[in-house]
Amino acid sequence: MKKYTLVASLLVSAVSFGAMAADSVSKDEVDHFKLVKIGTVNVSQSGGAISSPSDLKDKLSDLADEKGGKYYHIVAARQHGPNFEAVADVYKDADK
Repeated sequence: MKKYTLVASLLVSAVSFGAMAADSVSKDEVDHFKLVKIGTVNVSQSGGAISSPSDLKDKLSDLADEKGGKYYHIVAARQHGPNFEAVADVYKDADK
């Protein structure tokens, strides 16, 4: 029985590590931690699919993940009708 519990906990740990999402950071945090910019992502004209600030942050986080980033900083954002649109810079940790 202990063997199954151990296997189950290992599987849950593996899934939770894979579910790490990019975090939103401020410009001060980018400067303080000397994060390295790796690109830019944007969200626009979603046809109402991104209709709240939390939807927007979730989408930006997903796009930053796809680019290999660990963080994103929103450069510009606006609400246009039922849609939220934004541009964000994507960052990774500085190489040490």
